[in-house]
Amino acid sequence: MPDPIFTHPLLAAVYDAFDGDRDDLAGYLAIADELGAETVLDVGCGTGSLAILLARHGRSVVGVDPAEASLQVARGKDPAGTVRWIHGDCTALPPVEADLATMTGNVAQVFLTDDDWARTLRGIRAALRPAGHLVFETRRPERRAWQEWAATVDPVTLEIPGTGPVQRRLEVTEVGLPFVSFRYVYRFLADGTVVTSDSTLRFRERDEVAASLAANGYRVLDVRDAPDRPGREFVFVARRSR
Repeated sequence: MPDPIFTHPLLAAVYDAFDGDRDDLAGYLAIADELGAETVLDVGCGTGSLAILLARHGRSVVGVDPAEASLQVARGKDPAGTVRWIHGDCTALPPVEADLATMTGNVAQVFLTDDDWARTLRGIRAALRPAGHLVFETRRPERRAWQEWAATVDPVTLEIPGTGPVQRRLEVTEVGLPFVSFRYVYRFLADGTVVTSDSTLRFRERDEVAASLAANGYRVLDVRDAPDRPGREFVFVARRSR
């Protein structure tokens, strides 16, 4: 099940504001251009930022996410219905025949078990046309991002249109590599509502990710640096191999 930060209606509604500038999206748009992708499957599309951007640049886009509250936000940003939104995961997708599948926002790290990760990769592979591509990023474990998170002790408060001031505090709750758990606490200051979201991510090494791709029907073509976060993430470019 996805975390409350994506499934709770109050948190989904303020997600984009706290997510800040999505500088990573330009890189994915450039890769779609590089690969000549016309049909794109956005896995874990969330509130739809990348899916809508791709559609605006002439792609046929399918966005899939298990969090209905996030999809409601995405649909609200796409009144013309330029994107096909699917509530669910990659294990039961309709035929898509995508040229490219993407996972942004480090979605790859939410799959904690080897079985869940493998099922996701196989589901995406089935949705790709022969020789279609999968592109995603994942944080480099050696950068130990959780140490920076733990050092961020001051809450962030934003004024959200239609909602009022919302305060968010982040706390790292457990580090037991390859797993890191953390908690967001949101305070809606206009009425005092407090909503908590607990999450766990898995930090996979580069070779581990590459091996999992090979085992599930992909060939890794390239592993790049994230242009918006140099030295912090691996960007995998893989192709369906069979």
